[in-house]
This record gives sequence, structure tokens and C-alpha cells, in this order.
Amino acid sequence: MAVQHHWAHIASCMAENEIGPPALGVAWDGTGYGTDGTIWGGEFFLVQKASCRRAGHLRTFRLPGAEAAVKEPRRSALGLLHEILGDELWRQKNLLTDFTRAETKTLRSMLTHRVNSPVTSSAGRLFDGVAALIGLRARTTFEGQAAMDLEFAVTPGVTDGYPFALRETEPFVVDWEPAIRALLDDRGQKVAGGVMAARFHNLLTNTILAIAQRCNQSKVVLSGGCFQNRYLAERVTNQLLAAGFQPYWHQRIPPNDGGIALGQLWLATSPIRELT
Repeated sequence: MAVQHHWAHIASCMAENEIGPPALGVAWDGTGYGTDGTIWGGEFFLVQKASCRRAGHLRTFRLPGAEAAVKEPRRSALGLLHEILGDELWRQKNLLTDFTRAETKTLRSMLTHRVNSPVTSSAGRLFDGVAALIGLRARTTFEGQAAMDLEFAVTPGVTDGYPFALRETEPFVVDWEPAIRALLDDRGQKVAGGVMAARFHNLLTNTILAIAQRCNQSKVVLSGGCFQNRYLAERVTNQLLAAGFQPYWHQRIPPNDGGIALGQLWLATSPIRELT
């Protein structure tokens, strides 16, 4: 029985917490194939009694080099910048300092012609790109390393978050472009990396609250590898509780792919196995 990766994440958290629909599921991780042929990882699902649908996602961008981008956060950063700046990016040399001239030429061609540059909505790759833009890490040696650097860099006590835009109708799309532009302004003003890291995390928690308010589901289920991030998980659960929602998170089952099997098993015996 085929079960979509991110739907299995949500199901594993629902199974662990012994809850049923309706609910809003937030599945954020690094990589998982979506039903539309793109790479998912920043998903919002509306779970109902007989169905589950993708109600929203993070704005997509391209990963130059595909799998190579997983090991090189600088490539995710380049994909983010190309998405919002287009051809203008290649004239801003201060944004290309992590690349040699030859690399820049190759990657520009890949992004411009959409060659070996798959589309993704991944929150994990967004973490990677921001870590590279802040200057924390251009290359990694294991999955999640850049995101860990970003979490550990957070300056305590920062309460404001970067701005974002949100499509008002379903499917809701969280547009991170205002955040990236504000981050680049902060970088130009030499704002401390820890402050930028905190503002980015706060942005993400604010987006989840905004989607929860639009979907108007009291139960909000949080799953996926990104919720191994303690700052993110604690801040979003506290915000949801303060706003009158009931968040659910993993306590015994891993939020990352270690919990996938439970979700698959739960859905294989459920009337809402199919993702629409």
C-alpha cells in the first residue's frame, strides 16, 4: 500500500497521540517526494474523516545540483536568491562569494535553463539556505548540520520575526521572499548572526500560527525532522496554546523519518489513507 511520505509523518504523530480527525497537520522536513512530482518538505495538510488534502505549503524554489544541494547549503541559498532576484542575482557579486567564477557560471546555467535543479517546498532546505546566507555554513558533512548551526546560533530574547506574505485562499502559500530580503538588509547592516537566526525561527513559528488561524482546526499536529529543533518546536507549541489551539507533537516516536513506519501502518488500516 502506497502512503505519501509527509502524510505518513502526520499520521505517525496522530497515532502516537491517539487522536483522530479533523486536524491540521504540519509536516516539515528535508526531502520527500510529493504527489505533484516536486520535492516536498514544507507542507500543511487538512485531515478530515474520510480524506486528507494538501492545504498549503512554503513557496517553492529550485535546488541547483539536486542531491548536491543537500550537502551544500550554499546551493540552497543560491536557489532562494535566484527565485526572488532572477538575472539580477548574477550582477550582485557580494552574494556570490561562496562560489568560484567557474562554479557560478555552471550554476547560473543550471538555474536559468532548469537543468538538474528540481523544485522544492522543503523547510529543511530553507533552513540550509538561510544558514548559508547568514554565513554559518556553506557545506555540511551530515544531514541537518546547517539547520543545527542555525538553531544553536539563536540569540535568546529576540521576539520579532522576519515578515512574510500569505496567499489568502487555499492552497495557502507561505511566501518567504519578504523574509529573505529583510535578512539581506540585516546582513548589509552587519546585524549579529544570532539575531538573524532568531528572527528567522520566529518567522517560521508565525507562519504556522497564521495557517492554523485560517484553517480554523483546533488540533494542530507537528511532525517531520525540522521539529527536532527545540527552539522551533517549543515556540510554536507555546504560540498555538496561547492562541487557543491544541498542538500535538512527538514524545516517544521520532519526528524524523524514524517515525514514518508507524504512520504508514496506521494509515494502512485507516479509511483516510489516500492523499487528495
